[in-house]
Amino acid sequence: MKKIIILSAGIFLFFQGYHAQYNSCASVSEVTETRRVEVKDRETGKVKYEDQKVRVKKRDAFGNAAGNQYDLAVDGAFEGQTILVLQLVNINFDAPKNALAEKGFSVYRYVNKAPSPEELKKSLDKACQLWVISGSSQQLNNEHARVIQDFFNQGKGVYIWGDNTPYHADADFLTKQLLGTTMSGTYQGDQNVTFKDYDTKGGMLKNHLITTGLEYVYEGITISKIHDQNQQLTPLIWSSDGNVVAGIYERDGKRLIIDGGFTRLYYKWNTAGTGRYVKNAAAWLINYERFGDEVLGENLK
Repeated sequence: MKKIIILSAGIFLFFQGYHAQYNSCASVSEVTETRRVEVKDRETGKVKYEDQKVRVKKRDAFGNAAGNQYDLAVDGAFEGQTILVLQLVNINFDAPKNALAEKGFSVYRYVNKAPSPEELKKSLDKACQLWVISGSSQQLNNEHARVIQDFFNQGKGVYIWGDNTPYHADADFLTKQLLGTTMSGTYQGDQNVTFKDYDTKGGMLKNHLITTGLEYVYEGITISKIHDQNQQLTPLIWSSDGNVVAGIYERDGKRLIIDGGFTRLYYKWNTAGTGRYVKNAAAWLINYERFGDEVLGENLK
């Protein structure tokens, strides 16, 4: 006779008590739940209990564990923290903004036109991270780049988004100066990818903080590949044709993401994993491991 009792979801002893802002499944892509199984000995009739870990049963339509408790961060963890967005292209940012609000982030945007370098610096002084969504023609100049470089060197997170050519003008301008990287191409994607291994062209990096709770993610529709000439980045997402579409920098207490698929921010938003990916990326870029509790919401301190 066996009786299964679900005890808790996503329990991994390594992360118990890890950081208050992280869910217990942090850094685990294939989330499990612990079940206690009641086993009766046939000879003695005595009952004993065995704990077993199995994949979370409740899934969304694309195969990812369903529920915000499987995101990297606890809901409301970063209440009071602001993400500054330089949106230099005309796209709908409502869905990412609403998703980020679940984790406590507010979003302040400059849309279609960059602020002056002086205004950018003042706005960054109030922000925990910067997202730049590139357009087809360059708007940022060397003074903007110096302000962003200083922000990055302080350990504040930076996410630089481009897309198919020519929609990576400012992305290339910034990443050349920050890391010596560029992006190029117009690659037809529009696929959901799972984990990268030797047998797959596309995929994502398994068991990273950003890929917490993600077994499938949408790659974008028409996308660019990243050229990491100085080998500064760790590949995060490989598109279905085998090119790196998103990469991360995490060295010397600094964090940055470069991404050639900003179409994910508005096109097929409800396809595999995008909302969780965006929330996880922001939670990672806040760089708690460096800044500690000063970036937590009041309810988590």
